[in-house]
Amino acid sequence: ALIVGCGCRGRKLGEELLALGWAVRGTSRREEGLSAIEAAGIEAAAADPGRPGTILELVDDVAVLVLLLGNLAGSDEALAAIHGPRLERLLEHVVETPVRGVVYEGTDRGAEVARAAGSTWRIPVRTIAPSPSGTAHLGESDRLASEVAAVLAGKPKELNSDGNSGN
Repeated sequence: ALIVGCGCRGRKLGEELLALGWAVRGTSRREEGLSAIEAAGIEAAAADPGRPGTILELVDDVAVLVLLLGNLAGSDEALAAIHGPRLERLLEHVVETPVRGVVYEGTDRGAEVARAAGSTWRIPVRTIAPSPSGTAHLGESDRLASEVAAVLAGKPKELNSDGNSGN
């Protein structure tokens, strides 16, 4: 798995996936983030969601791409580009890689982009709402790990209590 946006929650997810026997790589835009990823026992790699090519360089041996982008910092313009045209570009090229599923956490617009890509290229996509505080909560890494396993298995998203899939 490649976890893009491997902050606190991403590292918790990575540790959970490592415990399950997965090979895990996590990304950060900053040197201190890379050090924290390595300290968690996860392979660290520099990548910037604002530059899709930096992510595509890392997916040659990845089955699941996890995009934890819900708590990114940046200008409104930069964030709109990341969750819009840059995400579209990334997902257009992911279909030509070994990636067999995508888990996306971010904005409503980004979720629309991810679902459209999944439909167009028949790649399993699961969208999840961002954590309100951006911090890992008890059980959240288990939930994220379940989403990763489900997308790889091609399982459809379960319905919420309101009858919507949230996907």
